[in-house]
Amino acid sequence: MQKCILVVDDDEMNLSRTRIILRKDGYDVLLATSGMEALHMLKRHHVDLVLLDIEMPKMNGFVTFRRMKEQVGEVPVIFLTASGLEDDVVSAIRLGAVNYLKKPFEPQELLRRVALELEKQ
Repeated sequence: MQKCILVVDDDEMNLSRTRIILRKDGYDVLLATSGMEALHMLKRHHVDLVLLDIEMPKMNGFVTFRRMKEQVGEVPVIFLTASGLEDDVVSAIRLGAVNYLKKPFEPQELLRRVALELEKQ
């Protein structure tokens, strides 16, 4: 059975690029352009892993992650960050993220981190 990955990012180009990379490796990919949209998708679909942008309008990645945990329990999350600020990385790990990736990322690095996490399941 294909693993399903939800990608959450307010930037359409990032969503498209990430979807292409993941689909080439055989993953089923769902896309959300906001935290609220991601929460709705998690109610309707089984998701094995979430790639979650930190900086988004209205509801940032940290708030979205907290609500995800309340709504669906533990879902592995890899945070995506353009800033690379150490505080963001530390906050993500403290919240329970399994990993993080600085944007822009190399396709092979994204696939490596996704595969590592999905192997644990």
